[in-house]
Amino acid sequence: MTLELIDTGPEEFIAAPITDEEGGAMLRAILNLFQKWRLTDEEAATLLDLPLRTYRRWKAERPGRLSNDLKARLSNLLGIHKALRLIFVEPQRAYDWIKLQNDAFGGQSALEIMLGGNLTDLMRVRRYLDAERGAW
Repeated sequence: MTLELIDTGPEEFIAAPITDEEGGAMLRAILNLFQKWRLTDEEAATLLDLPLRTYRRWKAERPGRLSNDLKARLSNLLGIHKALRLIFVEPQRAYDWIKLQNDAFGGQSALEIMLGGNLTDLMRVRRYLDAERGAW
């Protein structure tokens, strides 16, 4: 999957919307990531802002229509994963980091921050990691 940028004028570009097909692929990747992060179904449902029952159904079978909010959540979670894989050479360290206490988050773990349930909570963790790896 590549990011397509749309030219909207002089020096202004926006990302093309994520298609439903791309969103489905992202969701499958996130379900695998959640296993590596050792999340409970309740935690996973909170990160995706889905009712627990819906999350479990989607995990077991093909998901329903993906909202723009869900696509944004998936994008941010994949961005977090990418940043962690770039920061840590050992994959397991990247997977474990999500649950470790962090001074940058006032002693809370990144997971605790993200479990606030808001898209901005995911974005906060992603921005922190992007800054740590020098992406911005």
